[in-house]
Amino acid sequence: MDTARFIFFAIATCIATVAAHVYLYRRLFADTSEHRTWRRVGMTLMTALAVPLILSWSVTRFIPMDSTFAVATAVWTWMGMSIYLLLSLWVLSGARRVAARLSRTRSGTNAQTNGDSVEPRGQTHTAGATEPHATLAATGTEAVSRPSVMEPPTHGASEAHVAIAASAPVDADRRRFLARATAGGAVLAAGGVTGFGMWSAFHPPVVNEVAVKLPGLPKALDGFTIVHLSDIHVGPVIRRRFMDELVRRCNDLRPDLMCITGDLVDGHVETLSPAVSALSELKSRHGAYFVTGNHEYYWNAAAWSDALERMGVQVLRNRHVRIGDAAASFDLLGVDDWSAGKMGFQQSYDLGTAMAGRDVERASVLLAHQPSNWKVAAQQGVGLQLSGHTHGGQFFPFTLAVSAIWEHDAGLFHEGDRHLYVSRGTGFWGPPLRVGAPPEIVRVTLLA
Repeated sequence: MDTARFIFFAIATCIATVAAHVYLYRRLFADTSEHRTWRRVGMTLMTALAVPLILSWSVTRFIPMDSTFAVATAVWTWMGMSIYLLLSLWVLSGARRVAARLSRTRSGTNAQTNGDSVEPRGQTHTAGATEPHATLAATGTEAVSRPSVMEPPTHGASEAHVAIAASAPVDADRRRFLARATAGGAVLAAGGVTGFGMWSAFHPPVVNEVAVKLPGLPKALDGFTIVHLSDIHVGPVIRRRFMDELVRRCNDLRPDLMCITGDLVDGHVETLSPAVSALSELKSRHGAYFVTGNHEYYWNAAAWSDALERMGVQVLRNRHVRIGDAAASFDLLGVDDWSAGKMGFQQSYDLGTAMAGRDVERASVLLAHQPSNWKVAAQQGVGLQLSGHTHGGQFFPFTLAVSAIWEHDAGLFHEGDRHLYVSRGTGFWGPPLRVGAPPEIVRVTLLA
């Protein structure tokens, strides 16, 4: 990430983080009690949670990963929980406002109805009643008109009564009770969703089986299997234990080919090699292949490419290889990340170079971190593209945002007889949460 982008990102996240924590302090502490001690505790806690969150994006770049593991796990878990706290507070506060408005509307309607239904006593005539003009005639005195104390309010008075009632001050104890109920409900809801999200993130990824008819695939390769991983994000939270279990599960699927479509790491080679080296234990008939994602460029893509080659994982940087033997084979193409050029890196996505020298009539599979250029690749003869990057949104409500932003957000897509699979990712980035977008290992079966 270049300096300008990093500075802009840092400032934007700092402002958003401070604003969110000020709001949480007000709703969880200031509104729920007037005790100074309670408010001081809240202010201290929010500050203690906000500062590491602001620093987390930069500190982990300079401090050894082993020393930041526990802090990073706690800080990014709080990031996810704070998002759900904000959502819960907004939903519950909105529900309170709607309920209060409905209650005021009902009260006003009832008051108006009761006022209009009372018959004015001054217009009621009884047998012995005497009209004012009769009194004048009998006594010769001037009659003074006085409104009856029993006369009901007019329609305008009724409206004024309702307005006064509506604007009457709310009981302080009741307001405090509602604030505490809202805060407590939000904490319970956010805690529950965060707990589920963490369980889902660290739970072994689901295996999704996909069958794709690949144009031009030789009959001898019918049933060829590819295990596809993407967006593992080995870093401060995802470590060797996670990788060992992931490798074991992949090997249990007995694939013909292993493919990893970028965003493998969030750290430097010297720091993360012990965890990433678990990939050297991958077993498949035709080996393991990797293409860069945007995160590799943040941490020196060239250094990581060399390190992976030493671990036995072949890196395809805008080139293709032949998978199979002389009797039956297909082309496996790999390109660098789509956004690398926009970030100012010299070596970036180059589909033309990757396809150079190959027979376009041959069956082909393209590994590309982002699904951005799939339709162009399909027009140029690529039968299947495997991608990731989107995480499927990773956790709600970002699942909705990603589906709105990306045309191909997650899953299998078709364009004629050409196909694209976008993985939701195998790990996670930032908050260790998966809600509405579980992690996955994709097992693709190629059909002739």
